[in-house]
Amino acid sequence: MRIHKHVAVVAAAAAVALLATACSGGGGGGTATQAGGGETLTVGMPNGVQTENHSPFATGSSALSLGYAFAIYEPLMMRNQARPSEEPTPWLADSVEWNEDFTEAVITPHEGVTWSDGEEFTADDIAFSIQLRKDFEALNTGALPYDTIETDGSTVTVTFTAGQFVNQSKLYDLVMVPEHIWADVEDPTTDTNPEPVGTGPYTLETWTPQAATVVARDDYWGGEPAVPEIRYSSYNDNNALTTALTTGEAQWGWTFIADYENVYIAQDPEHYHQYAAGGLGIDVLYLNNETKPFDDKAFRQALNMVVDRQELVDVATSGVNPALTSVTGLPLPAGEEFLAAEYADQEHAVDVEGARALLEDAGYTWEGEKLVDPDGEEVTFELVNPAGWNDYLTALDLIKNSAAELGATATVNPVNQDGWFADIIPGGDFQATLHWTDGGATPWDMYSDILDGAHYKKLGEPATWNFGRFQNDDATKALADYAAAPDDATRTAALETIQQVFVEEVPGIAIWTRPATAQYSTQNYVGWPSEEDPYNQPQPTGVQAAQILMNLEPAEG
Repeated sequence: MRIHKHVAVVAAAAAVALLATACSGGGGGGTATQAGGGETLTVGMPNGVQTENHSPFATGSSALSLGYAFAIYEPLMMRNQARPSEEPTPWLADSVEWNEDFTEAVITPHEGVTWSDGEEFTADDIAFSIQLRKDFEALNTGALPYDTIETDGSTVTVTFTAGQFVNQSKLYDLVMVPEHIWADVEDPTTDTNPEPVGTGPYTLETWTPQAATVVARDDYWGGEPAVPEIRYSSYNDNNALTTALTTGEAQWGWTFIADYENVYIAQDPEHYHQYAAGGLGIDVLYLNNETKPFDDKAFRQALNMVVDRQELVDVATSGVNPALTSVTGLPLPAGEEFLAAEYADQEHAVDVEGARALLEDAGYTWEGEKLVDPDGEEVTFELVNPAGWNDYLTALDLIKNSAAELGATATVNPVNQDGWFADIIPGGDFQATLHWTDGGATPWDMYSDILDGAHYKKLGEPATWNFGRFQNDDATKALADYAAAPDDATRTAALETIQQVFVEEVPGIAIWTRPATAQYSTQNYVGWPSEEDPYNQPQPTGVQAAQILMNLEPAEG
């Protein structure tokens, strides 16, 4: 039986080198040892007043909202989300070995890891942390189909009820919690975790509704961090955080900054940086395939032909989000190896004349400048997104203008954010709306989120993905085949079908790559992810944050 072992020599070497760099007394005297008493690092997020909750599980907890959860808790493996096809770097697990059909994973924990209260980290902690996800559905946010979870001395064997080739990264990303504490928690879905204990390089020192402070451990298994103290500050909105970043009050954070080069970078070109790490996630104009005008493939195709993606990127994102050029919706270069040969050289191009000819062939007519559908009704539709989401709303205005090139009348309606999340998106109560997709190590997540019939729900019933209610049996089968395929040839064939359906049926309109973007200052610390050193995505609120923190070194001078 062929074993897939994610502990490549180069990955293991990278992990050893990373930890050695940060090593402190007794471990070899690295840079971090010389940084005791260094500058406090302030992380900023535009999330308003917080409610005290240090849970690494609860969506919206202050720990996850501000990001300090990932300075305290760590995952099994570190994935390079800037280069999703790379092998993961060993972290709390030295290796994860998969069987041939990806229904079983054997996890070997790293030796010498301790929790911040001094207790040893063991295979039992891994098994317990995974069992929590199985026992409490609300914690299983990756929807992994766990079967059995067993320990055998120093390893943990996890089996699944279906092949998990496309979900390997979801297992690697799981943060671990100590069994000796969480076993006594009555309901981990609601517990606020008042005294967090993790394996990470920092422990919680103070908390207020505006800020949390964590301090470096002197007994961290990976060595002493260069940054002795981190303050996670919550600003009221994007504008407040932008001001904090441009004045240097905050040195790391992420928010959308229109015209960022002039507004942010130009304030200190030597030290201020913004890095947008592209992966396989994109932003999509979800089209409601069960309501007019998007229940007609011809109109979906026509609108797709007149959207100017480069203009959307330049105007709505200040050039931050790379434009999608491939008709498959795949972001390049991250998705290049997944391109079907049929579409390898096919790129988007604005073609108003071709789109109008397509509509005419499909039975559309014009009354003056107004487009009329085959039923004799003027073509109108509404574009919605939350008020205040300026990049999305600007993009919707441009899409409205593109629709006008066809004679269709579109309106843009900014809506309440809570209502959008709770009712509009999941219930399908829209005609068109911008939303993101997941990323992942393969394009499966991206395509599944847009067009997978396995996610289909009737209008009014809450959907987790496929918000546009697209249905195509060939695509649904191909996505299932891809996920369960035992070999690359089967996956390649399935992906060809998926891309053909995406290109020909236009279930949604792929808009731009959705990079993980962050701003940071090198005034006090260097070693951040960048275009030159893309070892991971740069956001402070991701599971990879501990890797970034352990890569930082004091700036010279």
